[in-house]
Amino acid sequence: MDTYDNLKQGERGAWVSIVAYIILSAFKISMGYITGSEALSADGINNTTDIIVSLAVLIGLRISRKPPDHDHPYGHMRAETIASMVASFIMFAAGIQVLIQAGQSFFEDKAQPPDMIAAWIALVCAVCMWFVYLYNSRLARKINNQSLMAAAYDNRSDALVSIGAAIGIFGARMGMPVLDAVAAFAVGIVICKTAWDIFYDATHALTDGFDEEKLTVFRQTVRDTPGVKGIKDIKARVHGSSVLLDVVVEVSAELSVEQSHHISDEIERRMNKKHHIENVHVHIEPYSGTC
Repeated sequence: MDTYDNLKQGERGAWVSIVAYIILSAFKISMGYITGSEALSADGINNTTDIIVSLAVLIGLRISRKPPDHDHPYGHMRAETIASMVASFIMFAAGIQVLIQAGQSFFEDKAQPPDMIAAWIALVCAVCMWFVYLYNSRLARKINNQSLMAAAYDNRSDALVSIGAAIGIFGARMGMPVLDAVAAFAVGIVICKTAWDIFYDATHALTDGFDEEKLTVFRQTVRDTPGVKGIKDIKARVHGSSVLLDVVVEVSAELSVEQSHHISDEIERRMNKKHHIENVHVHIEPYSGTC
């Protein structure tokens, strides 16, 4: 039940991101139009796509909280991964639109650079988003939730994007108006890069890809368990924010069924305590001396 309680707590972080993005995107887009800043407007458009990402995380967390049923014996935790993939397509489309608008502005003759207030607005928004990042990253670590941590990294990148927009506006005010368009173009690239990262992580998880370095650490934990003489096979996959681990271990053929069962229970206990893995399937085989 801890997993489902953690998913419920994770919804708080998603709501914080949604509220922050709604306020900041509306503020940036309107002020970008008023001050004539392409970079600030692009940053605001970036935040509108982040609303969708945060909504996807929220919906995914809500669906993931549904308990297992006859059609989903492992539960519904992959819903958040699927939602992230859908959000990545929307983000990529928005990023392309920002790049097109920034490219068109390169060929426009702008008589006046953006108002200086646009730069200060971007910096204030960057500070606000940095606090949202700190909140979500701490909550994600507390509940060990990967999707919320990904949302936190998105919060951090948005803070950095706002700083970049401010730099572009300051440069434009110093006699280089093209820097505002350059900053807007950079924002578009960041949006597309973030969309690609989310898409890659989602597809990697949905195709049962797993980090080999983590698997090596898991293997060592199993190997160090008293009574384990060898490991014939070990596999892991991501199921939402949870890890499903399958391991085939060899134990002495002289052990009773009860003794072998105790070894299996100890492996499960260690994986839960050291790596927070609750779903471990252990298959016991007699030691052959080949591992």
